[in-house]
Amino acid sequence: MLDEKITEKLIVTAIEQLDYSYTPYSNFKVGAALLAENGNIYKGCNIENAAYTPTNCAERTAFFKAVSEGVKEFKAICVVGGKNGELTEYAPPCGVCRQVMMEFCNPDKFQIILAVSPEQYKIFTLREILPLGFGPGNL
Repeated sequence: MLDEKITEKLIVTAIEQLDYSYTPYSNFKVGAALLAENGNIYKGCNIENAAYTPTNCAERTAFFKAVSEGVKEFKAICVVGGKNGELTEYAPPCGVCRQVMMEFCNPDKFQIILAVSPEQYKIFTLREILPLGFGPGNL
């Protein structure tokens, strides 16, 4: 389980990332804060594209930043999102992001924080949101 101060820091960091979100098509802004085992926090926002498929989610932005710097062990991620950046409900990771998490994270230990504010959040394990995930252990 994460310390409350770390959880709050991840939530606040993810909310700050909404300011960098590039969403001219959907106007649905998403921010993420990824906690590595080494204590570093990698930030991400969603970045849309007119062709749609090249769009990148906030979660994958954070993961790819970390992996591109040689970091491949993670504890938790916080994800926030909402239309025009207004946080009114939880914004769970899409299936592609869940699959990326399966590549690098222990599904029974990796924690996913879905938040509306530092006071309103829920924490799930990767296994809870991807019960029959396919990862490196399946090969």
